[in-house]
Amino acid sequence: MTIIADYGHIFLIMACLFGFFMAWGIGANDVANAMGTSVGSGALTIKQAILIACIFEFAGAYLAGGEVTGTIRKGIIDPALLADDPQLLVYGMLSALMAAGIWLLIASLKGWPVSTTHSIVGAIVGFAVVGISVDAVSWGKVSTIVASWVVSPLLAGSIAYVLFSSVRYFILDTANPFERAKRYVPIYMFAVGFIISMVTLLKGLKHIGLDLDLGLGSSFANALPISAGAGVVVAIFGALLLTRIKEEPGYVTYNRFGNVERVFAVLMIFTACAMAFAHGSNDVANAVGPLAAVASTVQSGGEVMAKSSLPWWILVLGGSGIVVGLATYGFRVIATVGKKITELTPSRGFAAELAAATTVVIASATGLPISTTHTLVGAILGVGLARGIAALNLGVIGQIFMSWIITLPAGAILAIIFFKIFEFSFG
Repeated sequence: MTIIADYGHIFLIMACLFGFFMAWGIGANDVANAMGTSVGSGALTIKQAILIACIFEFAGAYLAGGEVTGTIRKGIIDPALLADDPQLLVYGMLSALMAAGIWLLIASLKGWPVSTTHSIVGAIVGFAVVGISVDAVSWGKVSTIVASWVVSPLLAGSIAYVLFSSVRYFILDTANPFERAKRYVPIYMFAVGFIISMVTLLKGLKHIGLDLDLGLGSSFANALPISAGAGVVVAIFGALLLTRIKEEPGYVTYNRFGNVERVFAVLMIFTACAMAFAHGSNDVANAVGPLAAVASTVQSGGEVMAKSSLPWWILVLGGSGIVVGLATYGFRVIATVGKKITELTPSRGFAAELAAATTVVIASATGLPISTTHTLVGAILGVGLARGIAALNLGVIGQIFMSWIITLPAGAILAIIFFKIFEFSFG
């Protein structure tokens, strides 16, 4: 307790700096791969993607980022074990933020899309094993994280494969693809509105305590009619927008599907905005969760709580860090996801983004362990496979898979090093 009393203000300042650094890493890596499909397909320029992400990522993080967050990320360790030594929690969370932030910096420099959740969880496992005991770690939870390496890309890739195959069947491989696109794209727009609404209701707005009880039982069942209504609105609005797109002969001479891709580009802009909001509301917790743990422990004088209130300034700090990370260094991961895995067009990018969002909704309903990054990369692989194995850059894919495997141990090793440094420095 005396260590918390003596160095509390220093711990708080360090937590803010490290939390901002971690949020920067999320922006440079996680947000970048969320925007990669839109940029790689040509639906948005890099500047437009950064502008959209700045607005909607920050809005999602601040408006739906959470009133309450678990201080011990994902139930990896039991807070009761730290009740007599609260300084160990502070050392551990500071170590986790620094370790995950550094790993995300390294991955972003290399252009590797890695999971921010796995980075922070790996870091927490590392400090828990060294700082508390091996038995303090919930290894069952860690095993579900490892399982998500397989579950996430397989599920999203399968959905993306089916989606893009349907686009080819109903639109691209027909005599008049432009007219077919204008007829069928509103149906896809309904799917986008429905899925993004489900993501927001199940993964975003629940954090601000919004009760959507329509008397239908579970939160998933209550979200269905609202999301269906949102899908209809989006489809109607999209159909009106599509009436303004006219077939231009010049696009046909350059590319038979040039006019069709212009139709899908309209859809991609909406998808990018909505996914940025959903991502901001969901993944900001990776940066602000450990920060909130340190803040609550310091402000309570050393009391370790399983949950703590989340002050508005922490969400602002997290949202700001995400925006700065994307704007300053997101271009490398955007290039990997958008251009190096497989060639993307707006129709292919749409299939990948909708598949990734659909996977998030399925996981919310069934409790499947998933990673946003692995989900999106898997969806892009599914789109590529729909065109044949030759459409994939297997060398880049191999590097990405290797970076996924390294993430957990890298975060753990770095966290152990920083934990020992803090323990030595503050006693």
